[in-house]
Amino acid sequence: MDFKPIKTAFKNIHTFSEVIGVHDRHLNVLNSLFNVTIFTKGEAIYVNTDNPEIIAWLEATFETLIRLVNADIHISERDVIYVAKMVQENDVDTLLDHYLKRVEITKTLTGKPIYAKTINQQRYIEAIEKNDLVFSTGPAGTGKTYVAVVHAVSKLKNGDIRKIILTRPAVEAGENLGFLPGDLKEKIDPYLRPLYDALYEVLGRKQTDDLIEKGVIEIAPLAYMRGRTLNDAYVILDEAQNTTQGQMKLFLTRLGFHSKMVVTGDITQIDLPPKTVSGLIHATQLLENVKGINVVRFERIDVIRHPLIQKILARYDDEYH
Repeated sequence: MDFKPIKTAFKNIHTFSEVIGVHDRHLNVLNSLFNVTIFTKGEAIYVNTDNPEIIAWLEATFETLIRLVNADIHISERDVIYVAKMVQENDVDTLLDHYLKRVEITKTLTGKPIYAKTINQQRYIEAIEKNDLVFSTGPAGTGKTYVAVVHAVSKLKNGDIRKIILTRPAVEAGENLGFLPGDLKEKIDPYLRPLYDALYEVLGRKQTDDLIEKGVIEIAPLAYMRGRTLNDAYVILDEAQNTTQGQMKLFLTRLGFHSKMVVTGDITQIDLPPKTVSGLIHATQLLENVKGINVVRFERIDVIRHPLIQKILARYDDEYH
């Protein structure tokens, strides 16, 4: 099959280099997404397909990436994936608006700014700002937990809250905690690891550990929330699809004054016993139209991980539907 040229209009060699990526990394991402082979010759780009739809998608993707680079936005492999997806959804104007007007959430330990990576992540942050209780549902890899944790840290830094509480139900997902070595903390910590990882990125291990020791940050199983009222706090319940209705009610009624609650989960990955209704499903149906509560639903398009994950999710969706 002959290689077909892709119409592009690079402003200069810097734009070309940014769009292509170091060692052609961005081209490799597009190769995986579109199941094609793309190569460059000089500043010309070629692809081995006769499919006019794919060629049009690629041209629109490159055009959009060029516009972002020309607006002094550094693009990563994640950005390339998201831009390509949004081009396929014919929503380029909304995408460009998102990138050009994005607001910094906070900075990493090394000073790198953290932005909402997708339009739904930005809507998620806006929902948390406007409401005291926000549910976020959707597949893994959409940033539901990560965004909530870094947003909580930004609120702590600004003095808007005095405490961050991160919790998960201790559902064993096919593994028996009782047979693991160590005390309760050592048994539970691996299940809370994603929460630690987000904190370490923003605060570093030492500051995180110091704040945990002082009680400013608390990471604990959901059972530890019983009997408490949480004022001046940012409270995140992760993996909430594995709560029962009773556990969810117990958690939600801990909400105190001057606090934010964020509940995250993926309703396609429930580890509860058969015939047990997920507290997350029940709560989002029951409370969606209550003033002060918002439900943000992430979609597969928001999964910004390795391109193969998108394909894996698609195959599983086809298998079970």
